[in-house]
Amino acid sequence: MNPILFIRTKVFKVNQTEFGKIADAGQAAVSRWENGEASPTLEQVQRIRNEAKRRALAWDHDWLFSDIPAVS
Repeated sequence: MNPILFIRTKVFKVNQTEFGKIADAGQAAVSRWENGEASPTLEQVQRIRNEAKRRALAWDHDWLFSDIPAVS
């Protein structure tokens, strides 16, 4: 599973539009991240991480650097 897809669906449990708002990006950008066509900027990753902390969600930096096994 793509790391951004995992973070969006399993950690934040939001749709692409809502995740884009968290990262200060559009829904189309989130789609490109999930399809491996682009990557979030460092600033966007920091926004995502900071929002996870703010929401007291689990966070592991390693998720961003490896493929995540599919989780149901």
